[in-house]
Amino acid sequence: MFWKGKMAGPGPRSVPTPLLKDELDIVIPTIRNLDFLEMWRPFLQPYHLIIVQDGDPSRTVNVPEGFDYELYNRNDITRILGPKASCISFKDSACRCFGYMVSKKKYIFTIDDDCFVAKDPSGKDINALEQHIKNLLCPSTPYFFNTLYDPYREGADFVRGYPFSLREGVPTAVSHGLWLNIPDYDAPTQLVKPSERNTRFVDAVLTIPKGTLFPMCGMNLAFDRELIGPAMYFGLMGDGQPIGRYDDMWAGWCIKVICDHLGLGVKTGLPYIWHSKASNPFVNLKKEYKGIFWQEEIIPFFQSATLPKDCTSVQQCYIELSKQVKEKLSKVDPYFQKLGDAMVTWIEAWDEINMTQKEESAIPNGSS
Repeated sequence: MFWKGKMAGPGPRSVPTPLLKDELDIVIPTIRNLDFLEMWRPFLQPYHLIIVQDGDPSRTVNVPEGFDYELYNRNDITRILGPKASCISFKDSACRCFGYMVSKKKYIFTIDDDCFVAKDPSGKDINALEQHIKNLLCPSTPYFFNTLYDPYREGADFVRGYPFSLREGVPTAVSHGLWLNIPDYDAPTQLVKPSERNTRFVDAVLTIPKGTLFPMCGMNLAFDRELIGPAMYFGLMGDGQPIGRYDDMWAGWCIKVICDHLGLGVKTGLPYIWHSKASNPFVNLKKEYKGIFWQEEIIPFFQSATLPKDCTSVQQCYIELSKQVKEKLSKVDPYFQKLGDAMVTWIEAWDEINMTQKEESAIPNGSS
């Protein structure tokens, strides 16, 4: 059942208006009660949440009091999208991208329910969302690497030899955050390093250079929905699919190719969150093992992918990419034919949902 409303409870303390309060949604995929939000209350309570409940839709997910939220389960997804609901993964955190689709805001921050507030080296709580917003509101520099990292941060600038013609930068579409404690490792690395923890806090934000791919992690991620939203599809994973745990990476490879083509930037580094729980490496290996082999062909595909000049919108780019996926990767496995078709369905559903929202917002109050 779809729920919308605000739970009664303690209001936020008297603080300045949070950045982008009315322009940003927080998307959380979950199968459990959201007790973890208590730790995030000082930072996230002012914002609207979109909760995508995975698994059994009859189960009740409890949300702490005081949060403004919408909650969608599988029944809601099917009701809203009809046959196109087939493009939304089931029993996998990839279902979060449904929240991206139904959001009415310009920006999205998505976080997993096992991610807690981290502390900086001084012991101060890190407001991850605030740092993501700073990253998104500052330009990126994908065409020339600045050795002092982000030149727009306080205390930094462009170094000697940086071309003046490139110092304006480009709009930032994606802010990719990192994790203290449990690193985002694949199953083989988990198995050989079961006790390894990330304790290094690196105070840096970098623009990922044009032409360079990266393994995007969806547990601490923000993006400009208007700039890149239609490409933030987390693929077909989980129940009924031959692969899992590649949802965010698939989206990352797609968005990077499209950002490079459209002249948009992707940043990685700050902010950190505290990743509290390591998933079972044996379960992960079962989900990942085909992907471990497939990625050796998937990554060269994306490295060599080019988009025509007449692809000037994210949707056009994504449809073109879907054609290339079906043409070139279906030779690796028939799954990629199915995935390519799902990419098209995703864009059709995105356009349909968002066109309806635009039409509704254009109707004056009191009109029917």
